Amino acid sequence: MATDVLSALRRALAELRSEKDRVDRHITVMETALGALNGQRPVSGPRRRRRRMSPDARRAIGKRMKAYWAKRRAEAARGKAKPSK
Repeated sequence: MATDVLSALRRALAELRSEKDRVDRHITVMETALGALNGQRPVSGPRRRRRRMSPDARRAIGKRMKAYWAKRRAEAARGKAKPSK
């Protein structure tokens, strides 16, 4: 008889947890909808800031890309370019 009570309690607890998850999802949807109506952006976690690139880093990348494309053009001119699909 003790095992019947124990299994019934576990089953009831599992059902309550699934119900809680469902209610939490509904609350989140409603909060998002209310925020949108008030003109707020949806909160989906901490805001991530974009890192800025220094002018020196931008110049270095530009230099590398110019060399890359010059090499590609030279290979294409020699006929070593990869065949297109």
